[in-house]
Amino acid sequence: MKEKSPIKIQKSSGEKVSFSIPKLKKSLRHSGANEKDIEHIINIVRDELYHGISTREIYNRAFALLKKKKSVFASKYKLKKAIYELGPTGFPFERFIAEILSHSGYRVEVGQFVQGKCVSHEVDVVAVKDTNKLFVECKFHGEEGRNCDVKIPLYIYSRYTDITTSQSQEYDYKGWVVTNTRFTSDAIQYGQCVGLYLLSWDFPEGNGLKDRIDSIGLYPITVSTLLSHREKLFLLDRDVVLCKQLLMDSFYLDHLGVSETRKKHILNELKLLCNV
Repeated sequence: MKEKSPIKIQKSSGEKVSFSIPKLKKSLRHSGANEKDIEHIINIVRDELYHGISTREIYNRAFALLKKKKSVFASKYKLKKAIYELGPTGFPFERFIAEILSHSGYRVEVGQFVQGKCVSHEVDVVAVKDTNKLFVECKFHGEEGRNCDVKIPLYIYSRYTDITTSQSQEYDYKGWVVTNTRFTSDAIQYGQCVGLYLLSWDFPEGNGLKDRIDSIGLYPITVSTLLSHREKLFLLDRDVVLCKQLLMDSFYLDHLGVSETRKKHILNELKLLCNV
């Protein structure tokens, strides 16, 4: 009997690849769902597959099924999408990266002008810990499929060189490039060659953005499945970028006119995410 050819799915970049059950399982486990629920979701998704289905459609279906099980599972599952929702200006993403560094013991400042040897530069995040000083540039993309190519670290390294040439010897300096998407292989090769630290969704392996967020529990407010798009924008406009910030300043929900019952559900979701 002739075996069925593997289902080809379409990635956000337009590339067509074979559907991988192990990859879907891995992303579902990442949400915290148990094995029984994962198998149930995989069986449903697998039965609904067809050639040419997009990864977005598969994601949306798995997300809807997770949400039925438990909203906090769906929240963790949508982490990557939630980072994209920190747009469109990119400033909330800069604040988010600053919070991650602050949690790691750095003193941080966002949107600082730093005088270089030739010109002044606006640096997204300046972070200091002990004798280490980081100049961090954040490259935010509001849509999937747009990766950071070698032109980004090339440009940032020229700025970083101009800045550090005029700095005192008080600190050990390091240039960072952070993106919510991925770096091309050329970008990684160049960054490593000149000594830039590159941080993306899944790079460095085992210590990318998704790993750091999970390990320290600093989830962006946009992961919530209970807050509306309008409510998230309201909070981001007031620099409430993290779930833990809303837990500490829950009065923002009163400003939004959220009912006590709904407020309780929202805060419970955030507490589960933050392990409070």
